[in-house]
Amino acid sequence: MAEFTSQRGKRQEDSGLGSVLDLLLANARLVLGVSGAAVLAIATLAVKRLIDRATSPRDEGDPKAEQRTLEESWQDLALIKATPKLPKKQRREDLSEPLLSPARPPAPGEAREPRVCSAPPETPQVEFSPPRCLTLQEKLLSHYSSRLAVPETQASLAPQLARSICAQLQNFLQIKCPELPFGSLFLSGPLLDGLGALAADHVHLMLPVVLDAALWSLIPGEDTVVRNPQYWMIKRTDLEYFPRGRSPWDRFIVGRYLSSNALNETLHKMLVASINWPAIGSLLGTVIHPVVASQELKLEVKHDQVELSIALFPVVEMEDKVLLAAPPEGLVENLWLESFYRAEVSKLKELDAGDAGARQRCLRILNGICKSHPTLHKLSGSPLTHVVLHLSATSSDWAEESLADRFQQVLEELVGYLEKGVLPSYFNHKINLFCELLEEEIDEMGFMLYRAVSEPELLLKEK
Repeated sequence: MAEFTSQRGKRQEDSGLGSVLDLLLANARLVLGVSGAAVLAIATLAVKRLIDRATSPRDEGDPKAEQRTLEESWQDLALIKATPKLPKKQRREDLSEPLLSPARPPAPGEAREPRVCSAPPETPQVEFSPPRCLTLQEKLLSHYSSRLAVPETQASLAPQLARSICAQLQNFLQIKCPELPFGSLFLSGPLLDGLGALAADHVHLMLPVVLDAALWSLIPGEDTVVRNPQYWMIKRTDLEYFPRGRSPWDRFIVGRYLSSNALNETLHKMLVASINWPAIGSLLGTVIHPVVASQELKLEVKHDQVELSIALFPVVEMEDKVLLAAPPEGLVENLWLESFYRAEVSKLKELDAGDAGARQRCLRILNGICKSHPTLHKLSGSPLTHVVLHLSATSSDWAEESLADRFQQVLEELVGYLEKGVLPSYFNHKINLFCELLEEEIDEMGFMLYRAVSEPELLLKEK
């Protein structure tokens, strides 16, 4: 009876344990899904067997029973070890996520789709091609087209504004100074002649001073006080027969010489104090200010689309010379600077037209580089033009295909001229275009260009 009671109690315990396990497995299906419940069921079955054997009476002394118990224990252990682990993507860490709906079983007669194990997507291999090294020729052409092209709005608007201001100034001079025989004002400068670079921000306004050749003569620069062949003096002649006052320009004479300083001072006073620039600017849709502090004759023009600097130069043309009222700094006030700009542009265009050359393009690239370079800015303009003209006399191949070779050759020529400290003018070999440079400036420019000869790309980098 006691044995029956113990067995009955054991069955009740087993029944209670089974109920707990059944409840656990039922809920496991909801929580872990079908595959998760299956895994848990296998593990639970193995544990249940171990508990049954532990609580069941052991047959002492029965070797077959002990052997059978040992084998079952190894089987259960192997069953636990063989329990498959859930893949990470099938685990639900957050129970608030919606449960996946079970897959629909195939209908009768419907073919079951074969399951295809898709291979993990391969990372697309991007082939990196090495960057193509541009030649110097390609870099120069790219630099020319991208950095030196003046915007169309500026290129058209700047000359238009300058011509309008030129006409207003011409009318003022005719009314204010009718006794002075000024010629017709005209525009000049790299922007108008196709040699400009970077921006349409500078225009030269040339004011002709008409002299009577019978009353005036030129004194060569070698005979002047500065002993510089590029500067000339304009002397009043035959004062015994044609006394002062015979020429309307006699009012600007200093020591029998036509003073460029005296003429500039008079024009400066007119520009600053006599001309109603606010009214003219309002008429042209601009703001015009004369530069008061500068000794040069300059106007600053501001428009919505362009800002322009206009420099006014009185100019005398005598004996095939073009002289500007631009004396050197210092106490000398009667000197006139000989300008070769018109001859330079004319000669360049003539040479390029003769062989379809790229001299003007090469010069424009060089001007753009030097103008924006803190060390080389004093080389822009006339010095570079004369180097190109000198080189044209010895190098005949100026085709566009040879632009890189000629560009590098110009750099080599410049280094040679800087080493000597002398750059003779193409039109007058007595004139040294480096004469106004300081020795320190020549050394710095020479060092910079010496490096650029072996690595011209240094000059094309952003500064």
